[in-house]
Amino acid sequence: MTPKLLIPLYLAVLLAPLALAALGGRPPRSVWDELASGAGMLAFTILLVEFVLSGRFRTVSARIGMDVTMRFHQVIARTALALVLLHPILYAAPFAAPYPWDTTRELTLYSGSRGLATGVLAWVLLIALVVFGIGRRQLALRYESWRLTHGLGALAVAGLALDHTLIAGRYSQDAALVALWSGLTAAAAFSLAWVYAIKPFLQTRRPWRVAGVRRLAERAWELAIEPEGHDGLRFEAGQFVWLNVGRSPYSLSENPFSISSAPAEGPGLRFVIKELGDFTRTVGAIAPGTRAHLDGPFGSLVVAGRKEPGVALIAGGVGVAPALSILRQLRAEGDPRPIHLVYGNRTEAQIVYRAELDAMAAEAQSVQVTHVLAEPPAGWSGRTGVVDAALIRALFDDPAHTDWLYIICGPPAMIEGAEQALIDLGVPSRQILSERFQYD
Repeated sequence: MTPKLLIPLYLAVLLAPLALAALGGRPPRSVWDELASGAGMLAFTILLVEFVLSGRFRTVSARIGMDVTMRFHQVIARTALALVLLHPILYAAPFAAPYPWDTTRELTLYSGSRGLATGVLAWVLLIALVVFGIGRRQLALRYESWRLTHGLGALAVAGLALDHTLIAGRYSQDAALVALWSGLTAAAAFSLAWVYAIKPFLQTRRPWRVAGVRRLAERAWELAIEPEGHDGLRFEAGQFVWLNVGRSPYSLSENPFSISSAPAEGPGLRFVIKELGDFTRTVGAIAPGTRAHLDGPFGSLVVAGRKEPGVALIAGGVGVAPALSILRQLRAEGDPRPIHLVYGNRTEAQIVYRAELDAMAAEAQSVQVTHVLAEPPAGWSGRTGVVDAALIRALFDDPAHTDWLYIICGPPAMIEGAEQALIDLGVPSRQILSERFQYD
C-alpha cells in the first residue's frame, strides 16, 4: 500500500471514534471534559492500530520500508502516551454517582470501582511500557526477552483499556462505538496471532536448510541457505528477511539480515553476517544441513522499476549486503546505467567480496567501486577516512549526478550524513532510499 493511500486511511481510522461520538447526539459538556474524552479515545485508537503497524504486514510496509514503519510506531506510541497522561488530568467534572436528572451523564464522571481500576492499571502500564522500550538498550536486555515482555504488556494495556472504555466511557455506550472498539480490538488480536502463530505455522510448510558457511573477512561470514521442498522466495534485490537458524519457527530468536545474493542467481539465498550479538557470534559454527526458517521479504531498497539514469550504492560495513544484491542483479540483467559503489570499512581486512567487486569494476566501464578505509595500511591508494558528508560531496558534486538513484545502508551516522549531503547537492528526497534499525 502506498503512503498516499495509507496516510488518509490511518487518519480516517484515528478520527472515526471522535466522529461517531460527535454524531451520537449527546449534550455537550465543558470544553475540558470533551478534550479529556477525546484524548482518551484517540489514545486508545492509536494503541489498537499500533498492533497492525508492527505486525509485519507487507501490505503496510511495502515500498515504505519497515524501518520507517517502526520509527513511526515509536513516535506515535509516545504521542499516545502524552494523550493518556492528559486524559484524567483534563476532566473538570467531579467523580460521583449520577444525579437522578442527569440521564446523559454530562455532570459527573463514572465512579465505579472496576472501570476506574482498569483505567488506572492501563494508564500505569502504558507509561512503563513506553519507558521500558526507550531504555531497553541501557538495560542491556536481550532482544527476545524485550520483544516477549513488550508484546504481552501491550496486549494487557489493550485489554484493560477496552474494559475501561466500555464501562466508564460516556460515548462508548453507543452501539456504533462499541462495534468500532470491538472491531479494532479484534484486528489488534489478529495482528498478534499473525506474528506469533499463523506466520510461524506457514514457515513450517516452507523450511530451508543451511547449504554452507564460510568466512569472508575479519568477523564477517557468508551464510548460504537453500529451500527444502519448495521453490524458494520471490524477492527484489536489496530486500531483507527475518532469519531463524536452528530453532523452531515459533521461537523469538530471529534476526533481520539483508539478502546479498541476486534474484537471478536462483532459489538459494546468501547473507553477509557480522559477529556482533548472541546469534552472530556463533554463525561460524553452524553446520550444513541445519534447518532454517525465514519471514519476508521486506524492505524498500529496491531498484527494480526505477528509471533514474545512474545508481549510487553507499554502504558501510555489512551494510554492503543489499548493495551487493543490487549490483549483482543489475550486472546479471545487463543494465547499461553507470553504477558507483562507495564502500566504507575500518580496516582492509574487513572488506568482503573484494575480489569480486574489483573484478566487476575492471570488466565493466559502467561500474565504479570506491573503497574507503578509516585505518588504511601503508601504501593504501584508495580513499581514507569515513563515508561522511564531505566524501559524498566530493564524489557526487556534479550536476549529472543529481538525477541518480541513491541507496544507502550502514551505521546511522553515515546514513544521516550521506542523506543530508545529497539533499544539499540538490538530489530530491524521492531518489534517496535508506533503511536503519536504530531509532533512539
